[in-house]
Amino acid sequence: MNSTAALETVWRDVVATSYRALSEVVAGIADDQWHLPTPCSEWTVTQVIQHAAGDQLAYAAALGVGPGPSYNPFDPSGEIDGSAAALVREAIDQTAAAWATVSDDTATVPTPLPHGDLPTPVAATLAALDAAVHAWDIAIATGQPSPLTDDLSAHLLAAARTSHPAPGSGTDAEIIEPLRQWGAYAPVVEGTTDGATTELLHYLGRTSA
Repeated sequence: MNSTAALETVWRDVVATSYRALSEVVAGIADDQWHLPTPCSEWTVTQVIQHAAGDQLAYAAALGVGPGPSYNPFDPSGEIDGSAAALVREAIDQTAAAWATVSDDTATVPTPLPHGDLPTPVAATLAALDAAVHAWDIAIATGQPSPLTDDLSAHLLAAARTSHPAPGSGTDAEIIEPLRQWGAYAPVVEGTTDGATTELLHYLGRTSA
């Protein structure tokens, strides 16, 4: 599946919407909720925030803005120096600034993913997916409304299912699949879906709530 053309006119809005979702969900966390478990089974709310912020900083660095995260986003400590809102805001602002340097006629951009360079609309939407889905993880853990809409989820799913040569083998595969094999996503959740949001969550190994 090649979704580059379908995402060309929407990716900037998708990025902005997803970053806003992450920021708003983090702002809605209560004082006693930072160490609650999340749908990311091994991580607490704080650890998911650290991971999500670190991933965005990695995207920014790949685009030439900032040094990237100062910690391993896949080994979050669960302790934030300062406020979580400030951590997320810095990451989002830096990555939004990085995407703003990308012109509409830029065909491909570097990414922190093992795939390397990807078509710009796909790369940007994958960055948005990371922010939006982790916003959902935090929202579910803390009893907040889901930040995902079917419209947003359909765009995120299109990027996730884009066919691209897999790192290592070079065999065409949906972009998420090599990442799933490396443990970034759980196996697909089988079962019926009632819209794009449920389909996205199941595809990313999450049980919709």
